[in-house]
Amino acid sequence: MSLLTIRNLTVRFATATGSFTAVDGVDLSVDRAEVLAIVGESGSGKSVSMLAVMGLLPDTATVTADEMTYDGQDLLAMSDAQRRRLIGRDITMIFQEPVASLNPSFTVGFQIEEVLRFNLGLSGKSARARALELFRAVGIPSPEEKLKSYPHQLSGGQCQRVMIAIAIASNPKLLIADEPTTALDVTIQKQILDLLMSLQEDYGMGLILITHDMGVVAETADRVVVQYKGRKMEEADVLDLFENPQSPYTRALLSALPEHATGDRLPTVSDFFEGGAVR
Repeated sequence: MSLLTIRNLTVRFATATGSFTAVDGVDLSVDRAEVLAIVGESGSGKSVSMLAVMGLLPDTATVTADEMTYDGQDLLAMSDAQRRRLIGRDITMIFQEPVASLNPSFTVGFQIEEVLRFNLGLSGKSARARALELFRAVGIPSPEEKLKSYPHQLSGGQCQRVMIAIAIASNPKLLIADEPTTALDVTIQKQILDLLMSLQEDYGMGLILITHDMGVVAETADRVVVQYKGRKMEEADVLDLFENPQSPYTRALLSALPEHATGDRLPTVSDFFEGGAVR
């Protein structure tokens, strides 16, 4: 049994000009201890799909699916209270902007200890000890001092490490990482990716990695789902995807990698389109 299974997921948003379909009939699954990459350009519905799983979409969104199960439990049939007990404990998410995801009014120590109180029932010295343990696990230097810091006092890379510590605080079975390196420089990106892969292996988590970077996919993923305009274009094991892509859109993404450049111009995705459709 897959850890997470989604069949025919559709997400529509009500707008002033009518309904807009952001995700259109997407199927995907992830197993325990597997790394699944969801790849595609901005606007392809990657993040919206996972926010639907987390129950974090606004009231203007309508989510439907033939199946959305986590570890055999029907997410669509759960009450809000049941889902809240699951989300943030068994299923956690790292968001794109670490600084914006942290509350500027509270120290990062308070914020991680709040998670530990709510999900694990820890308080006082036990919560502080666990927070220190988590900060050390994600490589935050001088963790005792950093617990007293506010988000604006930390670098982008340190804030991302705090977000990862919060995400793994409850020993989740499934971690969703939404563009976890987008706002970071190249050196820090590599450190964060290495950290995520190390933690995924140590904790045995299922990991869904949302990205537009095919280089990240090649280095990290076991399996890949390619999305375009809210639809799944292709799904394959990572080696099969790079060696024998089936979808023209996937070929377009791979052709845009710098190592595939010929002459003085890189191909672009638009080179594979005619009249707005994939060739």
